[in-house]
Amino acid sequence: MEVNIRQGNAADMHAVHQLVMELALFEKAPEEVITSPEILAQDAFGERDNFYTLVAESESNEILGICLYYIAYSSWKGRILFLDDIVIREAYRGKGIGRKMMLALFEIAKEKGVKQMRWQVLDWNKNAIVFYESLGAIIDKEWYTCKMNF
Repeated sequence: MEVNIRQGNAADMHAVHQLVMELALFEKAPEEVITSPEILAQDAFGERDNFYTLVAESESNEILGICLYYIAYSSWKGRILFLDDIVIREAYRGKGIGRKMMLALFEIAKEKGVKQMRWQVLDWNKNAIVFYESLGAIIDKEWYTCKMNF
């Protein structure tokens, strides 16, 4: 299957939101999603570029997967790239699309001169853990994620 990886644009935000909802269902938390395609478009392409997307697109222009990421800062490492979500449509998982997207994201990280890339994975998502380890990722089991909702 031929898949093109490209930067997402405002017109992609409906498909991006659909994949965000697919991820939320997979993680058994669809009620947690409060964004909409319009909010995503505003936050990515409005006054400030709060995040960026990569999309995996089929030959027929169907979006099969997304990476949503942003540049953050670490007092220890300096600029870092934070991968918020990577989602591949369920029917297309296991076909190398996620690997292709992650490798493209690694190149973006290098181009942007960041010193580290970070992301999170749920402890019960064994397939994702195996996938990330196959890419050479270090799964840090020492740190917990803390959240404060407003």
